[in-house]
Parts: sequence; C-alpha cells; structure tokens
Amino acid sequence: MKRILVTGGAGFIGSHLCERLLKDGHEVLCVDNFFTGRRTNVAPLLANPAFELMRHDVTFPLYVETDEIYNLACPASPVHYQFDPVQTTKTSVHGAINMLGLAKRTRAKILQASTSEVYGDPAVHPQIESYWGNVNPIGPRACYDEGKRCAETLFFDYFRQHKTRIRVARIFNTYGPRMLPNDGRVVSNFIVQALQGHDITIYGKGDQTRSFCYVDDLLEGFLRLMAAQDNVTGPMNLGNPVENTILELAEKIIQLSKSSSKIVYKPLPQDDPTRRKPDITQARETLKWEPKFPLDEGLTRTIHYFRGLLKS
Repeated sequence: MKRILVTGGAGFIGSHLCERLLKDGHEVLCVDNFFTGRRTNVAPLLANPAFELMRHDVTFPLYVETDEIYNLACPASPVHYQFDPVQTTKTSVHGAINMLGLAKRTRAKILQASTSEVYGDPAVHPQIESYWGNVNPIGPRACYDEGKRCAETLFFDYFRQHKTRIRVARIFNTYGPRMLPNDGRVVSNFIVQALQGHDITIYGKGDQTRSFCYVDDLLEGFLRLMAAQDNVTGPMNLGNPVENTILELAEKIIQLSKSSSKIVYKPLPQDDPTRRKPDITQARETLKWEPKFPLDEGLTRTIHYFRGLLKS
C-alpha cells in the first residue's frame, strides 16, 4: 500500500485515477479547489477509509506525507482555462513548484500531467516527443500551452538539480464519463448537442483532426509510466494514434446517439491546431502500452453517461 496524492483529483481524469488507485489497494489523498472538479465525481469514494478529500489550491504550498504524486491540477478546456488566464498560468507554474517541493521533501515520485498542447499547431506530424512545438506565446491559448511547457521545464530542472524522481506524460485528447457538459471540448459538445437535438457546431470545415483516447486507456498509461524505472522520465506521449477528422466524429456521434441533429459550421478559433496525432513509439517500446478501446465503444459509454446526466 502506498500513500498517493492526486491533485485535481475531483476532475474528469483525476476522479477516475483516484478510483483506480483505491481498487489497486492504495491510500489516496484527493486534492482539488473545485474550479472544474466536482464533489459528485468522488462522492462514491468517500465511504472508503483509504480515501481522503481535501479542498486546496495547488498555487499554495501543501504539507502532507506521500509516496507518489500525480499532479493533474489545471483546467484543461479552453472555455475554463481562458476564463482566468492568469490563474491558469499560476496553477501550472506555481502548482508545479509547490508539488515538486513536496516531492523533494518527501522523496516521492511525481508525475506531471502535461499535454499535447505543448506542440501547439504542429509542423511535424505525427508528433514525436523530441519535437519542440509551434506555440504562440502571446495568444489566447498561451496561458495553458506555455504554462504546461514551463511546468515541464521545472520538472526537468528539479530532476537535474535535485535528483527528483519525475515522470512527464503528454496527454492527447482524452474522453469518457465525468467530462463536464459545458467544458467546450469537442466530444462533450457534440454529445450534448446530439442528445438535446440541437445543431452540432463544427468550427472550420471539419477537416482538422484529433486522436481520441478513452480515459481507462490513459490511466493504464499513467500507472505504467509511474511504475517504470527511474531513468524513464519522459516526456512521453499518451494518446490514441488513430486519427479522425472532426466531421467524422460528429457523424459518428449522431449515428451512435440516434440523433436527428444537423451539422452547422462556424469560423475556426484563433490558434486552434489543424492536426493532432501522437507518435506513441516510446510508450509502446518502454511501457508495453497502447490504447485498447475502439472509438465506437468509448463513445457509446460516454453517450450513456451524458444521457443519464441530462435526464437527472
């Protein structure tokens, strides 16, 4: 049994991670400031004596004892991270400093939930970990993109300077139950619009691509990366290498949800990446990991979740 801290633990991915860690027999301290996280996501876990929930903002230091840290704290969708861009940057940068300080003091292993957004609008396709990216440092998405890039810098500086045991995972589009219906992300947007019979909104022509990874697959990648030898630091891409256009995704969701929604087109937002696909060679070779869930199965589970959520 390990004592494991999950920051952002009441969020979409964090709550699934807390649940998985408890099933694996660990003690879990879930920390969240509930900006995008929800108590309802972890409510079923509160009866477990190995689970503890703490309201805390990672931009302030945290003094606890822990063996491992998963640093997931940061709003991840444009509608939320652009709501307060200064706070978003603080969460990535000050949050990384505080969690790395905690890891240094407790000699804990620490995993940073980084993002494919560090590649920006990539000029290299598919994206490999050695690619430095094409990011607009002063655009409306920079608070998230550059915040995560700076967090990666801090992780590797702590690794070199203090020998902190780090892991950096670059997460590509992940979806599944417990996504927020108003988070502005493409999967949740399309599903909610389809279930409500509204027009499905596509920005641009719909030919921009994304690669969609089901949340259970991502968690398996997290756990394998954390369990790897200490010379395996990352950064490591974790995502599904199967590429889909946004239009294909919209049509698939209409079909699976049996919706009568029509597709409408609006202008493409500034700095929105046109192509996104991970090269997961490192994860395949080092972690023996690759996604297992087909898109249809993952979408069906997610549609079922949102159908119940909208009814309630």
